[in-house]
Amino acid sequence: MNKRATPRLAASAGASAALRLLAALACAATLAGCATTGEQAGAAASRDPLEPMNRAVYQFNDAFDRAIAKPTAQAYENVVPSFLRDMVGNAFGNVRDVWTAVNQLLQGKPGHAASDAWRVMINTTFGFAGLFDVASEAGIEKHNEDFGQTLGRWGVPAGPYLVLPFLGPSSLRDAPGRGVDIYADPLRTIDSHGQRNNAYLLRAIDDRQRLLDAERLVSEAALDRYSFIRDSWFQLRRNQVYDGNPPPEPEEDTEWLDELERQESGAGSAAPAPTRAPSDAPGNERR
Repeated sequence: MNKRATPRLAASAGASAALRLLAALACAATLAGCATTGEQAGAAASRDPLEPMNRAVYQFNDAFDRAIAKPTAQAYENVVPSFLRDMVGNAFGNVRDVWTAVNQLLQGKPGHAASDAWRVMINTTFGFAGLFDVASEAGIEKHNEDFGQTLGRWGVPAGPYLVLPFLGPSSLRDAPGRGVDIYADPLRTIDSHGQRNNAYLLRAIDDRQRLLDAERLVSEAALDRYSFIRDSWFQLRRNQVYDGNPPPEPEEDTEWLDELERQESGAGSAAPAPTRAPSDAPGNERR
């Protein structure tokens, strides 16, 4: 592979992961709330033992984004008409559906794999090589699966939180999975180094442009962007692994409810119900 392809490939893969992350951050913020209790902070620390290193990498990524990636995406948004941007996004989405179908099969979901393969066939044939998302218009649901989700599907725990250079949020499980995603990227089948590199670069720019609105929501919702992204990322990945229907986490999700019930129970026993005054008793009512 051409050595110049590596950073472009990494940036494109990172933008793709960030797109899925930030698109769900607003919902995650609503579910998780903005307040952080001591127990939640302890749980976050246990999942992020490398926080000093991760924060340093996050700051590097953020500086790179502010200096290069974000201005490029903003220029792309200002120059390229929206209908052309939609066609570019549809084409790259059609390519991603190929790897999604493979992961669906690896996860033991042949029905979803067939659906995603059918999407690729329809969009490639009737959507002019994926420029138009005909499958979605026909009611065929779009999925997003990667190898990290496949590992999680078969019980591999997420492990500690990691922030990768250029690639962003990850974990001990998902970092190797990201490597598999990069290696299996269908764009790698393009023979021409120049065309392949240009495809990587265009996909990275298009993905980053689609993050602009979601990024504004994150900036408004988070006091500490690093912690917000980390906690939301764990929620999002767990939701993705279980296809939107994760099992409850009693220790993390309902302990606060048990404590609230204990407080309410204690308050009820400490404050007995008021009794009626003698003059208000039913037998003493004035007639």
